[in-house]
Amino acid sequence: MNQVRTLIDKEWAEIFKNRTVILMMLLMPLLLSILPLVMLRVMGASLGEMSLESTGIPSNAMAICTGMTGGECMQAYMMGQFMVMFLLMPVMIPVTIASYSIVGEKNMRSLEPLLATPISTVQLLLGKGLAAVIPAILAGWLSFGIFVAGSYLIRLSPVVRAYLLSPTWLLVILILGPILSLISVNLALWVSSRVNDPRIAEQISGVIILPVMLFAGAQMAGLVVMSVTSVLIALLVALLIAIGLIYLGVLVFQRETILTRWK
Repeated sequence: MNQVRTLIDKEWAEIFKNRTVILMMLLMPLLLSILPLVMLRVMGASLGEMSLESTGIPSNAMAICTGMTGGECMQAYMMGQFMVMFLLMPVMIPVTIASYSIVGEKNMRSLEPLLATPISTVQLLLGKGLAAVIPAILAGWLSFGIFVAGSYLIRLSPVVRAYLLSPTWLLVILILGPILSLISVNLALWVSSRVNDPRIAEQISGVIILPVMLFAGAQMAGLVVMSVTSVLIALLVALLIAIGLIYLGVLVFQRETILTRWK
């Protein structure tokens, strides 16, 4: 583990020299937490005494509105739409970091000495993966923390705030987000080992965002409703994909081939 820790420290030293990455890690949590708070605040002031029947919320989503007024139900429903925004950080930040990880080292002529060390392929991918995953997970959790704290500042009703801290939300933020981050990192590392341009690596790796955006569209259309059951199913599917990508990444990462191909 000392070799993995050393590699993580090395990666972070390179990462935090990049102002783009630093700005993304600082601005995204603020933007993706403050914007929904502003919208919820404006919505709460304009909804007034709306009845449940006039909300227009899909019938399959009305389960979240138990014990709520029409205005509170609308706020809770919109809050559910914002949930996807908190999944973007664990996906986008690792892509920015990991997609540069291997091809960037090749361009700087530091990959050959690294691959020549006794570090194993598993340790190499683990160190580079964790260096990208940890900042992304922390940024996602920070953003959610700001969102929860802001819910008190804008005086969301206790019943709406209870939905924010429900098992559905906590499973998404604390578990599903990190698993999606693992998927994003492993895909980005695999792409980074196959191309010779960091920009191409980042663009190709960005395809991982598409399923999240498609899910957001399905949720807004009322085709998907986030519940504990649906989140657990998503967790299982995402975990299987993450394990498969980790195994595949180790299997296809050929140290000698990477070095000779880019000579």
